[in-house]
Amino acid sequence: MDKYVCNVCGYVYDPEEGDPENGVSPGTSFDKIPDDWACPVCGAPKSEFAKEE
Repeated sequence: MDKYVCNVCGYVYDPEEGDPENGVSPGTSFDKIPDDWACPVCGAPKSEFAKEE
């Protein structure tokens, strides 16, 4: 599964870790995260993330 990076603050979403504090279980791919999820560091919307190269 691909990692995604926040274009605003640089936070990396790692699907193996998920974001349990915000309701995203480990093992959740980025495309399965709800559209209203936001960056846990800066609050940027999901649309501000890009696939890590």
